[in-house]
Amino acid sequence: MKVITYSNAINEALEEEMRRDSRVFCIGEDIGLHGGAFQATNGLIKKFGKERVIDSPISELGFTGMAIGAAMKGLRPIVEYMYIDFSLLAADQIINQAAKIRYMTGGQLKVPIVIRTQSGAGRSNAGQHSQSLEAIYYHIPGLKIVMPSTPKDAKGTLKSAIRDDNPVLFIENKLLYHTKGEIADEEFLIPLGKANIIKKGSEVTIVSYSRMSNEVLNAVKELNNIIDIEIIDLVTLSPLDINTIISSVKKTNNLIIVQEAPRKGGVASDIAATVMEKAFDYIDSPILIIAGENIIIPYAASLEVKSIPDVKKIKNTLLKYKKENQNDA
Repeated sequence: MKVITYSNAINEALEEEMRRDSRVFCIGEDIGLHGGAFQATNGLIKKFGKERVIDSPISELGFTGMAIGAAMKGLRPIVEYMYIDFSLLAADQIINQAAKIRYMTGGQLKVPIVIRTQSGAGRSNAGQHSQSLEAIYYHIPGLKIVMPSTPKDAKGTLKSAIRDDNPVLFIENKLLYHTKGEIADEEFLIPLGKANIIKKGSEVTIVSYSRMSNEVLNAVKELNNIIDIEIIDLVTLSPLDINTIISSVKKTNNLIIVQEAPRKGGVASDIAATVMEKAFDYIDSPILIIAGENIIIPYAASLEVKSIPDVKKIKNTLLKYKKENQNDA
């Protein structure tokens, strides 16, 4: 085992897959000599050359369409957007082309493309560089969505995504790049569509993903076992591992869902509705959602921190939840 950063885990996955398969190439803004906005592609251009690590023009629509065409012809492109906010410039290519071509050609064409980008607030990047837009793409059939929270899951799922014959949106939270974690020295893959139970418990199930999984884990540690909580890190949003969630809820009889994105129309709301449909008889209390505020992310750090969940907010909400349920009992 070794300890590396989230950014280095992404870099390792890219290098390993590019060495394994000559069809794999990367394209995006400043990913070559600059090494990417968050250094995830650092050094790759020296190892593979500018034909496989392509610095693109500032045109997400253009280079995404090019990459989709390359994927249809048998290559395996990895597209990088500096910020998920910029993916909206290529939304037609992602939603109307990449997500639908395999189905609409009866499987005659495949689109094995990975779109890497990052999301989330916390760096005072303001409203156009801090959004969590996964719910937009979660709504689209034909797209797989991965949002890992640890270096191990980031590396293992990215390698699986690159080998997948379907379009995969791979979303990395910008505050995770410098976090560290253990990964195996030898090669490993992590299958898409499988959630992790990162802490077992019997009283409440908490479901989260991306950076919020770490915030939940830290909040629960600070509670010193006041509540026996089971924590599920989704890792993959689509396909969603609903069976792991349902099995946990049937054991704990309570569910809390945490997301950084605004609550309105979010992934958490869909999970809550699905659990109510499939496990209504097992729920002892209202499903609780802890989410970002339904506002534009402020530039000011003092306001930004209040707009999204953090350890303190999660901890205080759990304490209030515990007190209310004790009173009801």
